Amino acid sequence: MTEINYWLMKSEPDAYSIDTLKTDGVTLWDGIRNYQARNFMRKMNKGDKVFFYHSNCKPPGIVGLMEVIDLNIVDPTQFDKDSKYFDPKSQHENPRWDCVKVKYISKSNKILSLPQLKILFSDNELLVVKKGNRLSILPVRNEVAKILLEKI
Repeated sequence: MTEINYWLMKSEPDAYSIDTLKTDGVTLWDGIRNYQARNFMRKMNKGDKVFFYHSNCKPPGIVGLMEVIDLNIVDPTQFDKDSKYFDPKSQHENPRWDCVKVKYISKSNKILSLPQLKILFSDNELLVVKKGNRLSILPVRNEVAKILLEKI
């Protein structure tokens, strides 16, 4: 059996929120257009747990938990000319972008805010607290995940 890994994935709540995921139950985590974030997504395994992080809001922070349930899905938005994630350089025979499917697990009782995360962790322990970090998908070390799971 594969070891469960932990990740943090960001979404602006007005684009896609934890409440929307709770209603939908399952979603494609599409629209990723950063190669490093995409490459992190490619390292995910089915069963991995993901901290859902609301970004670009006040306060930003962890709001819930998801699980990766499907991998290596071609991101359909790259071919949709009406999508803000359309990529004219991506080709059907050789797509640049893929995504994972996640399912809702739980919503936090209260947000674990970025200021709280900065008190709990150094930028070496949890990359989201690192000044200037803009990646929308980040790995979370198991020992850090255990602490986060106790707090959400």
